[in-house]
Amino acid sequence: MTGDGTAPRPEPEDSPRSLAVAAARAADEKLATDVVILDVGDAIGICDHFVLASASNERQVKAVVDRVEEAVREVTGRSPVADEGRGARRWVVLDYGDVAVHVFLADEREYYRLDRLYGDVPRTPWQPAAN
Repeated sequence: MTGDGTAPRPEPEDSPRSLAVAAARAADEKLATDVVILDVGDAIGICDHFVLASASNERQVKAVVDRVEEAVREVTGRSPVADEGRGARRWVVLDYGDVAVHVFLADEREYYRLDRLYGDVPRTPWQPAAN
């Protein structure tokens, strides 16, 4: 219930937050680790959220990226407007305009430390999808 006694309204399926949560859940389904959603909108102004996820090898990076694209399309009907790093599979970025999904090999994530760079921004809580 909200402060006025009404039930909270559900988030629209095409909102940036819904897209970010769908991406995080999809990454989790493919066993990505350290999946977080950073609310970077006020810090950088070019998008609302970063979704960060780690994978243990290049094959898993591809599997996570493929599942994220599929899940986001299912939930929002959207595809990335751009992507980077798909060939190397070490750090892939899916750019949805208002959300950027970053899938890293674990050592790449440690090296670039986006978590630390944006350590002062809020994080969006999310839960894995119910089975």
